[in-house]
Amino acid sequence: MAYDFDKIADNYDRLNHLMTFGMDRYWRRHGVRWLTRGQWRPKCIDVASGTGDLAFEMYRVGAAEPVVCVDLSQKMLDIANDKMSLEAECIVADAEALPFEDSCFDCVGCAFGIRNFVHLEEGLREMVRVLKPGGRMMILELATPDNPMLRPFYNLYTRHVIPWIGERIAHNREAYTYLPESIEHFPKGKVMKKILSDFGLEVRQRKLFFGVCRMYLSIKS
Repeated sequence: MAYDFDKIADNYDRLNHLMTFGMDRYWRRHGVRWLTRGQWRPKCIDVASGTGDLAFEMYRVGAAEPVVCVDLSQKMLDIANDKMSLEAECIVADAEALPFEDSCFDCVGCAFGIRNFVHLEEGLREMVRVLKPGGRMMILELATPDNPMLRPFYNLYTRHVIPWIGERIAHNREAYTYLPESIEHFPKGKVMKKILSDFGLEVRQRKLFFGVCRMYLSIKS
């Protein structure tokens, strides 16, 4: 069961930036540059948008207005709407049942939200469905590092430091205990590429910061 993100919306951005040492901003920008490359004012959707940081990057690089933000959390989307004002269309909806016609977006993005899907394959099927043929899909997600020498330090940080930070700043240890658990159980690397390719996508993976973040770059046939 996915966590209720309404509970942590007010501190979500600050904690994301703090926990990733600000690298989450760079990762989003890197992904959006690939996502929109060579396209003139593409129509974009940010799935599991949260507070809209990915959508804001889409808008910043020249996506067609409005950038569509979809999330289950109204509080998260309220923050996203404040960031972009009239340049965003914020819709409360389930990623597993997107309220859009087939093949209506040039670009589909999802940053740090896909591991919260209750049914991963259903969510991916919907993301592919609304993407135009030849369109691009970019997924950013946190992951456990492959290097066994890094794992003890990673586990110490995610299992102890992050919950402590969440308790001190957001006053919610539960949410930031859920975070490392959800990362640990989410498919990564070759497994995730296989899942994506089964939907008829051409897929590449980029490992960021020793594999702690994975970027999956896909093109719809």
